[in-house]
Amino acid sequence: MSESSLPVESWDDAKDGPLSIENMKKKLESQGYHCTQYEFGPGTVFPDHDHSITKKDAIVSGRVRFTMNNKTVIMKPGDMLEVPKGVVHNAAVVGNEPVVFFDSTYN
Repeated sequence: MSESSLPVESWDDAKDGPLSIENMKKKLESQGYHCTQYEFGPGTVFPDHDHSITKKDAIVSGRVRFTMNNKTVIMKPGDMLEVPKGVVHNAAVVGNEPVVFFDSTYN
């Protein structure tokens, strides 16, 4: 990851076990998050928006182009990214595979 990249946290099979919906949810819950699972098809776009609370997005399958603070990253399975409260960002599903991800907020 270059210095201009967003601070993406990557999945660690050795520490977290094989990447799966169940293991991702377990990891996020162990960090104090409440998780909601979503699935979006290829071509789905989320235009510029922000949130009233800090959240963490976590990808289980598929790829998402995510832009925040004028920086863009392609998030892949196992990637997690905190989205601070009030920060404008956007995202889009890329490729031909649906994206399964968790939208996570602190309990």
